[in-house]
Amino acid sequence: MSNQFLYERLDAAASMGFLKKEVPDSVTQNLNPRYELRPYQVEAFARFFHCYKNDFPGKAYPLHLLFNMATGSGKTLIMAGLILYLCERGYRNFLFFVNSTNIIEKTKDNFLNPASIKYLFNQDINSGNRRARVTPVENFEAVNSNDINICFTTIQKLHSDLTTEKENALTFEDFRKHKVVLIADEAHHMNVQTKSQAELEMVESWENTVQKIFEQNEDNLLLEFTATHDYATPAMVEKYRNKIIIRYDLLQFRNDRFSKDVVIVQSDFDQPERILQALILNQYKQEVAAKYRINLKPVILFKAQRTIAQSQENKAEFHKHIDGLTAKQIASIRKSDIPIVQRAFRFFDESHISDEQLVERLKRDFHSDFCLSVNDEPEKEKYQILVNTLEDKNNRIRAIFAVQKLNEGWDVLNLFDIVRCYEARDTGRAKIGTTTLSEAQLIGRGARYFPFSLQTPEVSKTSEVSRDRRKFDSGLEHELRVLEELHYHSINDSRYIVEIRQALIEQGMMDEQEVTRELKLKEPFKKTDFYKYGVVWLNDRRPKDYQRVQSFADLGVKKRNFTHIIATGHGGATVALDNGKKGVVVKDETRQDVKVGDIEHNIVQSAIARNPFFTFASLKRYFPHLASIRDLIVSDDYLGGLEITFQGNVYVLDENRLEKLAAMLGLLGQIEAEIRANVTDYEGTRDFRRNWVRDIFNKDKVLKFDAKNPRAAEDPQFEHDVSTKDWFAFNKIYGTSEEKAFVYMLDRQMETLKTKYESIYLLRNEGHFVIYSFSDGQAFQPDFVLFLREKTGEVITYQLFIEPKAKILQKAEPWKLQFLNKIKAEFENRTLTLEGKTYRLIGVPFYSIEDENAFRESLDSVLN
Repeated sequence: MSNQFLYERLDAAASMGFLKKEVPDSVTQNLNPRYELRPYQVEAFARFFHCYKNDFPGKAYPLHLLFNMATGSGKTLIMAGLILYLCERGYRNFLFFVNSTNIIEKTKDNFLNPASIKYLFNQDINSGNRRARVTPVENFEAVNSNDINICFTTIQKLHSDLTTEKENALTFEDFRKHKVVLIADEAHHMNVQTKSQAELEMVESWENTVQKIFEQNEDNLLLEFTATHDYATPAMVEKYRNKIIIRYDLLQFRNDRFSKDVVIVQSDFDQPERILQALILNQYKQEVAAKYRINLKPVILFKAQRTIAQSQENKAEFHKHIDGLTAKQIASIRKSDIPIVQRAFRFFDESHISDEQLVERLKRDFHSDFCLSVNDEPEKEKYQILVNTLEDKNNRIRAIFAVQKLNEGWDVLNLFDIVRCYEARDTGRAKIGTTTLSEAQLIGRGARYFPFSLQTPEVSKTSEVSRDRRKFDSGLEHELRVLEELHYHSINDSRYIVEIRQALIEQGMMDEQEVTRELKLKEPFKKTDFYKYGVVWLNDRRPKDYQRVQSFADLGVKKRNFTHIIATGHGGATVALDNGKKGVVVKDETRQDVKVGDIEHNIVQSAIARNPFFTFASLKRYFPHLASIRDLIVSDDYLGGLEITFQGNVYVLDENRLEKLAAMLGLLGQIEAEIRANVTDYEGTRDFRRNWVRDIFNKDKVLKFDAKNPRAAEDPQFEHDVSTKDWFAFNKIYGTSEEKAFVYMLDRQMETLKTKYESIYLLRNEGHFVIYSFSDGQAFQPDFVLFLREKTGEVITYQLFIEPKAKILQKAEPWKLQFLNKIKAEFENRTLTLEGKTYRLIGVPFYSIEDENAFRESLDSVLN
């Protein structure tokens, strides 16, 4: 058997395109629509579907799989999706268990409370054309077989219930009689036995208890979720070699821009001044958000070292300082030489927020009513929902005081500052101490990204639209960058800073060595008429307009008959041994085509009522010209133009109302699937608007890289080669080898191009602008935009969008190539005009070194 982990084999299969990356409607349509599945979540689902349905080396029953995914990556959403998927496959009983009551209460709120801002399911859950409820249960006896029954418990209580006779408690019989899906969160706490040989004798250990109930029924499933898996202990390696289906760690999560960046703010100030500095930065974030119409209430956490008494003292001292805060104290922080602090005060000055006004805002926002202590169990239980809904617009808590209670199971997106309210270190000489590791874990929890959309045109036209990802890695100087950072405030102790940095590096929350690179426009380019008066044409994203849709066919519904097989109860019998001959009883089967309009209207209406997609309000979203439900039923443009082929005993079909209803439900399900495959929430406009080049490319860029990133490497040869090229607008690029090869290829064509064109300029798009796919509004940042103006005849300027991409990577984003081709087709016979000047937009195929000649021919073709 291979020594590879299962996830490594699945990595290889995914890279070669063997995994089907599709999530069924039974999952996507029953999850809360406010959650858009991220690529790695789709990947996790795809891997589970593959492993559930197919054999693989080492697969054993009952099936046991583990998801090793980063803190903040949405593991609970994946759990909800898996529950929906397995519900469709006959599972109705689910056991959710974890080591902490804290997490139980939070998960119950996420699964059971539709009023919660973190509720995971849609308001109506439909499974197999029936509505299903999520129901909390104590055990699996006498439960509703149509419901999704979830028993929530801690591993400790589960072990106690199963080993001690109690009324209404779970029993081993529950897991023998019913097929149950066991969902273990924070699963690293469960492997007591595996990690310690001494524990092997403990038959009644937690791990052994779970294993015992899991093995009661071959159809049971055990799904484990953890951000912290042990890949070092040999016993753990062997146990989980064929069970881990995905490994998506914090480093990948951060590199994919789904987390905040962690910044350590180290200061020589005493603790009161250090706290005030943190408050000023916290308030700075709120003011920046308000400027850009982003609804944000940034939260700050004050972390005590060991005891509740220390935390209580911190809170008392905090309120004392807030009550006595003066403008003079604010002014004393202005002397800080920390760049982010200087930026904050520049912002306050430019926004005309005086030190006196800042005092008033801090006193108001950090009043004791809006500060919370979460230390002992009673406080933790009392404020459980409050600390897990800090993003709620009605939740006014700004500050949290804690020791250790929030280190695990705390989901918060708007934590922007953590203040270390102590100076001692517990580190030894050989390794990082437990306190530092605990601090790094807390920072990892706080680094969840706060999603925001960009409202103002000057921002949205220069940044990706994704709410959930960092937008300013290529624009560190932008004001909004501060909303993508978590500031960890500490004393300026060089040894401690080294240790906390190392802990964060090991966790994946910080690069081992970060470097910044400047991307500058050449000064001669800034003096050209093209820079001063030239234009770049960009489109916008808008909600999808369905006004053109007049029928089902316009949204991809095919006019082919839906086939329904009538369930008769009849069958055939084969004589297996009769002198070597087979005797077969053949059933008489006929077909009959029936128009939907000929089926009783009350049957059709009953089927429509059972599918929430076909409510009139839902249909009007996609079919704005639909007049009524009656129109839906009788019009040839909708159901009236469709037919059902009944197959089987059709002689009694007239009286068989149940078969007609079943057939209609099947037809509606097919129509829904075809419509959903062709609808999107957004589209890119086909009208492009004029933008001045000087406005889009108005600032030099500061880029941040991990020092090991090949893009960060200085390339003196390339810089020298482009420094004298007047057509290349920037001093250099920090790009891939493919991107640099494209620049060299264009340079070799320049003499030929200059015989026909003037004012040739190539500009690097390092987050300067986006364009939006016509079909679904996806944001696209082409790597380059090339401008050429004809020398003779009609004065026309060509604007070409260009994307170099290695051939091996092109299959990953086919929609980009499709969009470039659509731009080319859209403007093949169409031009744009401005003040008597003519412009043509052109999309060209991907450039790759391997296909350079084909790209050059394509470039010549579109220009000619």
